[in-house]
Amino acid sequence: MAKVTWKGSTLLAPVPPVMVSCGTMEKSNIITVAWCGILSSTPARTYVSIRPERHSYGIIKETKQLVINLTTTETVYACDWCGIRSGRDVDKFEKMHLTKAPASEVSAPMIKECPLNLECVVTDILPMGSHDVFVCNIVAVNVDEELLDENGKLHLERCGLVGYSHGQYFKLGKALGNFGFSHAKKKKKK
Repeated sequence: MAKVTWKGSTLLAPVPPVMVSCGTMEKSNIITVAWCGILSSTPARTYVSIRPERHSYGIIKETKQLVINLTTTETVYACDWCGIRSGRDVDKFEKMHLTKAPASEVSAPMIKECPLNLECVVTDILPMGSHDVFVCNIVAVNVDEELLDENGKLHLERCGLVGYSHGQYFKLGKALGNFGFSHAKKKKKK
């Protein structure tokens, strides 16, 4: 199959659309971010990329704290809405009927309706061009109890996580294999 070559762009997909909550329980905001990921497992580190002109940029730069809230099919409308409205003009928690929940390690609130919340402390801010990268230590992870089985194993497939690809949201679907399945020994037939 032939390929068409385009100039370099941000076409890496899918990415996780997340709602990043920041500020305090009293004065908070939510920003939708699609440029987010893991940098390291030890220590647990993540990043979010935010344009300096965004309202949340100044809040996060000042407080050095944020919460990454994973988006599901039930919260995708709020995620999209929070990405096109400014917190300078509206209380996004109130308008989207989202519930602030206190975090255990940071002052920024968690979004209760999101099944997984990563509490983060900013360690570095790296200018990258149109966006700055906020490098963060993940200091706590909060998981809805319904996602754990009787042995405490996490089942994220139960919550309807969402991916974002080239302007569209998609519900993550069918599992294709577990990590390492390509090297697993095949079971012998009896």
